[in-house]
Amino acid sequence: MVGQGHVVQALSNALTQQRLHHAYLFTGTRGVGKTTVSRILAKSLNCVGLDGTGGITAHPCGQCQPCRDIDSGRFVDYVELDAASNRGVEEISQLLDQSVYKPVVGRFKVYMIDEVHMLTNHAFNAMLKTLEEPPDYLKFVLATTDPQKVPVTVLSRCLQFNLRPMAMQTVQDHLQQVMASEAISAEPGALSLLARAARGSMRDALSLTDQAIAFGGGALLETNVRQMLGAVDRQHIQKIIESVSAGDGAGLVAAVDTLRELGLSASGTLEELATALQRMAVIQAVPQAADASDPDAALWQSLARMLAPDETQLFYSLALQGRAELALAPDEYSGLLMLLLRLLAFKPAQAGQHVGDRATPSPKAEGSGAANRPAPEPAVQRAVQAVVQTARAATAPPVTQPVAVAPKPAPARAPEVSQGIPPWEVLPDQAYEAGNAEPDSAPAEAPALAEPPAPAAQPVLAALPDDPLSDRWAQLVAQMAARNSITALVRELAMQAQCVASMEEGGGSRWRLRVERESLRGDMHRERLAQALSQLLEHTAVIELEGGAAVNTPAQRDQAARERRQRAAEDLIQRDPLVISALAQYPGARIVAGSIRPV
Repeated sequence: MVGQGHVVQALSNALTQQRLHHAYLFTGTRGVGKTTVSRILAKSLNCVGLDGTGGITAHPCGQCQPCRDIDSGRFVDYVELDAASNRGVEEISQLLDQSVYKPVVGRFKVYMIDEVHMLTNHAFNAMLKTLEEPPDYLKFVLATTDPQKVPVTVLSRCLQFNLRPMAMQTVQDHLQQVMASEAISAEPGALSLLARAARGSMRDALSLTDQAIAFGGGALLETNVRQMLGAVDRQHIQKIIESVSAGDGAGLVAAVDTLRELGLSASGTLEELATALQRMAVIQAVPQAADASDPDAALWQSLARMLAPDETQLFYSLALQGRAELALAPDEYSGLLMLLLRLLAFKPAQAGQHVGDRATPSPKAEGSGAANRPAPEPAVQRAVQAVVQTARAATAPPVTQPVAVAPKPAPARAPEVSQGIPPWEVLPDQAYEAGNAEPDSAPAEAPALAEPPAPAAQPVLAALPDDPLSDRWAQLVAQMAARNSITALVRELAMQAQCVASMEEGGGSRWRLRVERESLRGDMHRERLAQALSQLLEHTAVIELEGGAAVNTPAQRDQAARERRQRAAEDLIQRDPLVISALAQYPGARIVAGSIRPV
């Protein structure tokens, strides 16, 4: 139970105090000890001690018959079920049928269901009742890597423990203990690489260690482990950081070519680079927090002095984001090279230097006063400033040219308002008089400066001619739309059509429509419109379509009606006494164009 102290403490206290639950759920990623803790719990419940008189304990002896049988998988009262291969209701029913029988040799019967989230819904439903109220001698232990897929009805019946991924240092310390007990020589750098490659899984760490021992012929050497894992040596990372610090673009290209020749992973290079930058950032920000036991502490100290803290933070972010961009590059090495060149582009240039070619200024330039000139900006910074300036220019308010007008007396000052009452709720007498004046009367005063020109109003459609046939067609279209008998393109066809002729014939009717858009004059749309019209008129209606400019269509009539309502709403607001008085009281006030909407 390495690295799972919170679970060990909770279970130990429960076993010591005899406060046992009937169902336990252990969650966590692969290789963190879910199956191991279930077996240890089964031994704690059934351990009898060396003398055979022991009881429930938080420290099973591991030597008694039940402990040895559980370790070897021969204990009949401990049943492990793999839900990935036994996920149906039949397997669960068979398991539950045996739960009515008391333990054969043990104190408790323990059912351990691994990867429980793989069970079907019927299987979950079959075990709910037994899981909620099992016999006193039965304990359920469930394990899963995906608790989100477990029904809440099951979660509510279990004590849930989350086994955390193990820290890299925890894995490394445990590997060190294992190597010492096995009398295998291991370099600290090799164990560090294995612990990092395990990604929080102790099982993966032990598997990789076995592979590394075989690869190294019985010893764990850092060079062998790095070769086995394909990890990038720190010398390559040191070369990259030094080249970035010196602005040496040729050195970065040579470093990438070396990585390509050695067949080292570009993604692994960025991972190692991010790790190095993280350690450099810690040294720069909190020097006392640096790991003194790190064999490469001196190297990180020297590299930390080469970059400014803000550059280290920026390069760390670029290295993390660059790993996701490698899949989009033509090949991973070209993507790696572009990312490293990006580090150069974002590194500020010194006086007299250029990005990627940071040459020292010549003595002649220094003598002519060039050293006192400001440093040229990198291309990226210049581009950013250009974008900012463009955005500011686009969002700046337009400058209104003042218009000369005849001098007018200053407007009467509004009366004093008591504290706490906003000025717009108290209007002077002149404002009330202006509000009660006739609409045709001119305002008493004019503002000192001309108002900014109001935007031009939207053009209003010319008055549509009176046409009884168009009126009849518009009514029919509205009725069909209200009944939802025409939708989508068929409704668009009806709205954009001008009825040019209508006649009765043979108990039915024939309608000729003029439609400008050719895409609406399809046979399928015409037949559907004719079918909807026939249902409305309750007789057979035939529709003929012709091309040409359509006028007085239902769509145009609707638009004209909307514009009439808009103009009426604007006139109503402009003639409102309260609005007139507010405009008179506050010379700078105006009605915002486009803010009026008819109800």
